[in-house]
Amino acid sequence: MRRWPPKSSGTGLKISEFERCRQPQGLSPHQKRMQFPPLRTVRLFGLALLFAGLTACVNKDNPDEIRQRTAEATATVKRDAKAIAEGVKEGIGRDKTININQASREDLVGLPGVTERQADRIIAGRPFDKAHDLVTRHVLSEAQYAKVRDRVIADH
Repeated sequence: MRRWPPKSSGTGLKISEFERCRQPQGLSPHQKRMQFPPLRTVRLFGLALLFAGLTACVNKDNPDEIRQRTAEATATVKRDAKAIAEGVKEGIGRDKTININQASREDLVGLPGVTERQADRIIAGRPFDKAHDLVTRHVLSEAQYAKVRDRVIADH
């Protein structure tokens, strides 16, 4: 009785015509798994969609909290803008020196750290022989004078 497919002859190195042309019958297990997405992937995708939907629908901030945070942010921006404007004003006026014996009240108040009361005291204490007299006559403290030292002179 002959077997089909025929065996290869002697050495085992020859491959029969049947074995060379043989196509696999049906799908391999790997190909079967690749036809449809794995169930685990479908489940994970579904859970991800569910989680995304739930988190998108939950709003933890109420309108009053949002209004309060907006008001706080606006106040901070307003304060910072004011500080920037004062810094620019000080930077612009920094180059010119002021004669404390002839300066107006507004010019004196424009000096860093000088209040309106101190400006009035400077005007009342005129004439000054030198700028450091502001400290010796107790119009300004040494720390306040250090801030304006480079911007004031005392000419007659």
